[in-house]
Amino acid sequence: MIKRRTFAATVLSAALSTAMGLVAGLVLPVTAAHAETAVKFTLDWKFEGPAAGFLLALDKGYFKAEGLDVTIDSGNGSVEAIPRVATGAYQMGFGDINSLIKFLDEDPAQKIKAVMMVYERPTFAVVGRKALGITEDPKSLEGKKLGAPPPDGAFAQWKAFKDVAKIDDSQITIESIGFPVREPMLAKGDVDAVFGFAFSVILNLKAQGVPADDIATILMAEHGLNLYGNSVLVNTDFAAENPDAVKGFLKALAKGFADAVANPEEGVAAVLKRNETLNPEIEKERLEMANAMNIKTPFVIENGFGGVDPARLAASIETLKISMGLKGAVKAEQVFDASFLPAKEDRMLP
Repeated sequence: MIKRRTFAATVLSAALSTAMGLVAGLVLPVTAAHAETAVKFTLDWKFEGPAAGFLLALDKGYFKAEGLDVTIDSGNGSVEAIPRVATGAYQMGFGDINSLIKFLDEDPAQKIKAVMMVYERPTFAVVGRKALGITEDPKSLEGKKLGAPPPDGAFAQWKAFKDVAKIDDSQITIESIGFPVREPMLAKGDVDAVFGFAFSVILNLKAQGVPADDIATILMAEHGLNLYGNSVLVNTDFAAENPDAVKGFLKALAKGFADAVANPEEGVAAVLKRNETLNPEIEKERLEMANAMNIKTPFVIENGFGGVDPARLAASIETLKISMGLKGAVKAEQVFDASFLPAKEDRMLP
């Protein structure tokens, strides 16, 4: 009797062990899935053409291959992305490095740094109409009326730009205007030129019926304003706790942007999945303009996507003392951390 009970207990124990093994086998993949590091990422603006690199990295599984569970949200401006990341509401984001420098200059203890440069040349521009006397020469702005939305990032650099471009502003009139009326006013000739992001203003002017050959674009970066533009930001607490996740994120992102440069149509398709109301042709043109003017620049072609020249970044801080009134409380190494970037050969754009 005892032997039978012992045998039964042994069989039951073996059966339970087998069952538990089967259950464990079923549970393991779920546990592995939960092991992925979650990253909430905020864009600077809406889902438009220039966001293609981020979205392709997500849609093509590049983030997942690095063990990341990434969520990408739209933004309300390249300045607003900064406090979103600094507070930890988002682990990572995309925002203007010049505004980040200002943010850290006011409080160097804020928990945020830039880790990958995307707009190696900023999109800041003054865009006018040739019919109104504006050319690609900054001196053509003298004696003209310029429309400026007060919160505009390009207008924020006017003080420094007119200095480096040697513009005499004694006869220039600056008219404060809202974003919604910026391009319509220029199209009607109420102002001669406006401040803004080049790829936005140009395409909006075309939508207003202004012919392409009547549009004159003065890119500040091509006329002495040697600043950087939008970069990938990270919460420094998150980076300290998850360095491999940050490295994996940037590795995946380098692939996404390479794809967006190589195949803009594929990039636009990823954007349209998030906003079907967009015009695919306009977004393709917007993406190609961003690629040509801001992303695949001569520096990037030679040095790879995502990095910065530390001396140039330091010099830009000096420039921002003029345009943004910095106190000088922050250094270049406090703003940008290159240690998470992939190797140069993994950051070359096609």
